[in-house]
Amino acid sequence: MSSIKIFSDSTSDLPKSILEQYDIGIVPLYVTFGDQDYRDGVDLLPKRLYELVDQHGVLPKTAAPSPGDFVKAFEPHVKEGRHIIYIGLSSHLSATIQNATLASQMLEEEPGSVTVIDSLNLSTGIGQQVYRAALLAEEGRTVEEIVVHIEEMRKHIETEFIIDTLDYLYKGGRCSGLQNIVGTLLRIRPVIKVIDGKMTPANRVRGKREKALEQLLNNALALKEQMDDETIFVTHSFSEEDAAYIQAQLKEKTNAKNVFLSDAGCVISSHCGTNTIGIVFAKSSTT
Repeated sequence: MSSIKIFSDSTSDLPKSILEQYDIGIVPLYVTFGDQDYRDGVDLLPKRLYELVDQHGVLPKTAAPSPGDFVKAFEPHVKEGRHIIYIGLSSHLSATIQNATLASQMLEEEPGSVTVIDSLNLSTGIGQQVYRAALLAEEGRTVEEIVVHIEEMRKHIETEFIIDTLDYLYKGGRCSGLQNIVGTLLRIRPVIKVIDGKMTPANRVRGKREKALEQLLNNALALKEQMDDETIFVTHSFSEEDAAYIQAQLKEKTNAKNVFLSDAGCVISSHCGTNTIGIVFAKSSTT
């Protein structure tokens, strides 16, 4: 058993196969409909989430795990003397990092210890960093080496996705009713990038969905000479066919060792809606 245990939260959207292969711990965020709380990926999966949205006509609220949730997840490993490296959802988007940090302070007197890294990202923008940390831990790198590498890597993550419908942005209060109507009539699809840990509108694509997919793909391929060759993630919410197409194109046109498909979890899906699809990769760094 490694002396280092890698943890993340449910918004990292890593495939189950990677979580199991590298024994990555996940602390779920909460999704709340009315007075009912669900743990993302444990009590609630995206299919049921969308059914509940249709049923209630409103989006759920989402919330960070409490410090107590983190203590409960971390403590058994820390008591074994293992060092936990937790990489979580951007502090600009959630209190998750803050609560993980409080938990780490509560466990300071235990034999092991906890290092918290703010990913400054979301979805597989977090997952990229978690996966790399797991690879480095398997190689036998020290905690210090892993932390330095990930803190450098996070500066170079490219996270971009297209949203297929404005309905979820409207229900979530992120666009007006008029914008929703006009956007739907004109078939406008927002392109969102993560910049400095925040979701930022990059541009809008008007027209058929195929046009938006090609722009997403071309935006990534424009940077292929700068891509780190380790891993690309194609992350989506119920867009299997389009995701498989993007995956095939990236496999053919880049030198990436792995191009993984990943399903967006409930927290990400509740903000973006069905048919959201994104490409996430790291640009090469000097570390």
